[in-house]
Amino acid sequence: MPEYNPNAIEKKWQKIWDENKTFHSEIDHDKEKYYALVEFPYPSGQGLHVGHPRPYTALDVVSRKRRLEGYNVLYPMGWDAFGLPTENYAIKNKIHPSKVTEDNIKNFKGQLKSIGFSFDWDREINTTNPEYYKWSQWIFIQLYKHGLAYKNEMSVNWCPSCQVGLANEEVVDGKCERCGTEVVHKMKNQWMLKITEYADRLIDDLDEVDFEDRIKAQQINWIGRSNGANVNFNLKEVDEKLTVYTTRPDTIFGVTYMVISPEHPILEDYKEKIQNYQDVLSYQEEARKKSDFERAELNKDKTGVMLDGISAINPLSGKEIPIWVSDYVLMSYGTGAIMAVPAHDSRDYEFAKTFDMPIIPVYETANKEELPLTDINKGNSINSEFLNGLNATDAKKKSIEYIEENNLGEATTNFKLRDWVFSRQRYWGEPIPMVYCEEHGWNPVDESELPIMLPEVDTYEPTATGESPLSEIKDFVNTTCPVCGGPAKRETDTMPQWAGSSWYYLRYMDPHNDKAIASDQALNYYSPVDWYNGGMEHTTLHLLYSRFWHKFLYDLGVVPTKEPYQKRTSHGMILGEDHQKMSKSRGNVVNPDDIIRDYGADTLRTYEMFIGDFGSTAIWSDEGVRGCRKYLERVYNMLDLVEDGEEYSKDLEVSIHQTIKKVSEDYENLKFNTAIASLMSLSNEMRSIGKITKADFRTYLILLNPVAPHLTEELWELAGFDGMLNQTTWPSYDEKKLVLDEFEMPVQINGKMRGKVLMDMEASEEDAISAAKSDSNIFNHLDGKEIRKIIYVPGKILNIVVG
Repeated sequence: MPEYNPNAIEKKWQKIWDENKTFHSEIDHDKEKYYALVEFPYPSGQGLHVGHPRPYTALDVVSRKRRLEGYNVLYPMGWDAFGLPTENYAIKNKIHPSKVTEDNIKNFKGQLKSIGFSFDWDREINTTNPEYYKWSQWIFIQLYKHGLAYKNEMSVNWCPSCQVGLANEEVVDGKCERCGTEVVHKMKNQWMLKITEYADRLIDDLDEVDFEDRIKAQQINWIGRSNGANVNFNLKEVDEKLTVYTTRPDTIFGVTYMVISPEHPILEDYKEKIQNYQDVLSYQEEARKKSDFERAELNKDKTGVMLDGISAINPLSGKEIPIWVSDYVLMSYGTGAIMAVPAHDSRDYEFAKTFDMPIIPVYETANKEELPLTDINKGNSINSEFLNGLNATDAKKKSIEYIEENNLGEATTNFKLRDWVFSRQRYWGEPIPMVYCEEHGWNPVDESELPIMLPEVDTYEPTATGESPLSEIKDFVNTTCPVCGGPAKRETDTMPQWAGSSWYYLRYMDPHNDKAIASDQALNYYSPVDWYNGGMEHTTLHLLYSRFWHKFLYDLGVVPTKEPYQKRTSHGMILGEDHQKMSKSRGNVVNPDDIIRDYGADTLRTYEMFIGDFGSTAIWSDEGVRGCRKYLERVYNMLDLVEDGEEYSKDLEVSIHQTIKKVSEDYENLKFNTAIASLMSLSNEMRSIGKITKADFRTYLILLNPVAPHLTEELWELAGFDGMLNQTTWPSYDEKKLVLDEFEMPVQINGKMRGKVLMDMEASEEDAISAAKSDSNIFNHLDGKEIRKIIYVPGKILNIVVG
């Protein structure tokens, strides 16, 4: 038999799969569909790194197993290709972004094909294709028509380097997630999407899907739903009130001061009454220099200015309390004003201690814990008049009833989630299909005009004014009003990269449809996605945005399911051998092309699945790669052990059934490492026996096929099995054959091993002693001796104690 040559074998089978369209899926109502999805990559200039194949291989394993189980599998791939990195690269290197994107995609696609993924390449999509983004624009128009897209003058997160507005979700530790520059605030007229309209449903409908608990928790925490009350604090000697939202209205008797945002409008409205207004102005100027992250940071020093001339009245106690201006209160969250209960809130406590403010506890516990006492659920109310003696639950309920009965406020549900900032002042994105007319304001273009094409430009540089480069293309900007036909101007902001990835899974179902996102037939057949795997870094933003768009499309009757994804899992990151995140600067990046060249794609796939727990961080090891290559070489050489026989070998039957059960369950539970370990163990057992039947080998190849598809297809052909492996059926196991019927029972005399006898697993003690006496060596050690004690464990051991 020729030597194992993975590169030749892999090229051969990739060509066969391509020519036969082996993994193409079409609507077939005679088969149950299975839609497996991975996050489509951003085609960067660096190409794939070894982190990409981990999730792709995982769902490739599932997809290949599903096909062998008789499912009609849809496993697609495409490109999330708009966005800042490509535009920045284009600016730096004077190359059109479309050319950069085309080159990057070509490289990525070649790399993905070389790994042997069973993608249906006939369904390939590209978010920068006008035939694709036509429908992103169509969805935006529907959002606008239903009041979910609107323009708003607001303070936005602004990246001075990228010169673009960012959503809150795109700011990490106060910095632009793309380039790491400190974010500042800037007033911009932005398009917003009203995702807050769907906040309740985005939480409640999680009960209907099979998402990992950690993913559900991230969604719930990001949306941040809380129940409490809006409470009005009247200003003293002024016909005005400050409304605060609180989740703990039962602690209002402990409010000793209020804090408002430096941007709160009462500061301007009542500047004549504020004696120290100049101090307020100075403080506002300092606050403007800070990002929201810096202002909200819990461990930063507390700063503020107490207003001289304006104070508030505690609505329950009637006491006068001071009002402070402090930058840790943000106007964009809640009402821009908070009530401070320093006895029971760490941040309020630190502020009160810093500025020597009163601290009044309104809950006590049996062990008299030191203040601040933040876990008030353990104690009863004190210093709170009509709430005294109540536990926290009852006190909260009674306080809300009192507030509503006395017109001091109302019960309210609040969310941390804010509407989605949808405008980007850049070139490389989908044009927003809106037109502004002086007489009729903003209106969408007629849907028959879609797609609004991205025009050619000479420069992609952001403008000096911070506007999109599109604003300087007169032929693009100047148009006619869809309402009156008069002169009008197009929107020159573009959509964020999130737009194309918020509905791409739908386009895979019918990627060439020019009449709709996808046909009703395709949507009804393939919906929902059965299993979606992606990175944990995308389980807030992308997952939240795509669920929002899907629910909106469901409300329109466009899609047939409430949720886009039935199951969502996440994978761990692969770190370099130095235990650090892979990066060019650290010099620890592993290129999958190198692994494929030196060891083969099946080795790369096997190692990525064997590297460790799929959901956890893993450390790359070149030694581990070599180990997987040696294992596959041993599998290749197992062909020499094959003899005729359409039944499992007697010596292997139990092990094979056990392995079928183990591998089948482990693939489903993303425990690829233990599945491969069991296959390695079975191969060792086969080689130790020295011969295997065709039935043994056939089942072994099928079990290994989803992980190492090229090698197993080649061995299937060399062994002379019918057809191709990918056309066969996944093996089943027999519960009755998961344990041995017979075994070699060790027999001890006075604790010393004297022999083994073949026994039924359920043999009685009497049968076991009889069998032992039939062995001449054991009999010689018993002959003439008095049996004083018998220790017998069925299926394990017999120990006879003699005198």
